[in-house]
Amino acid sequence: MTRINLLPWRDELREERKKAYLQYLLLTVLLAGGLVFLAGMWIDGNITNQNARNAMLQEEIRVLDNRLREIRTLEQQRRDLLARMEVIQNLQGNRPVIVRIFDELVQTLSEGVFYTSLRVSGTTLSLEGVAESNARVSALMRNLDASEWFTNPNLRGLREAPEFGSQASRFTLTVTQTLPRNEREE
Repeated sequence: MTRINLLPWRDELREERKKAYLQYLLLTVLLAGGLVFLAGMWIDGNITNQNARNAMLQEEIRVLDNRLREIRTLEQQRRDLLARMEVIQNLQGNRPVIVRIFDELVQTLSEGVFYTSLRVSGTTLSLEGVAESNARVSALMRNLDASEWFTNPNLRGLREAPEFGSQASRFTLTVTQTLPRNEREE
């Protein structure tokens, strides 16, 4: 009987399979490494692209913030100019009224009475003066109340003024300024 040794053939086949396995394993590792490298490059590219877009957006936001600041400054200047224009228009519109009020103060002034000071706060006039007697102060208050330009005369204080006469008095009164009906319509 002849003896055939099949072991070397099996060893050679095993060695070939082992080499093929190692080649496939190496190829798989290289392929996986290549894919990981490509995925990393792709992710890095996306991150770089997004950072560039973020930087561009930040720059645009900064530009828009500057424009908003300029707009706010211009709006404030506009409000200031409108306020100035309104003040000027009010002054222009009230010019004849002020003259009329001073004229009315002179017309309502009773004989024996003179003013020493006049203060205006809004529509309230504070009048200080000297009268020959208390009756003259009463007449002045009646005249102010009868005027179309004034309402609510209110006596704030009355004291003696002997330097102007034995019955002379210093007075302080307030009166509210109004516009007559025909002036309001204009």
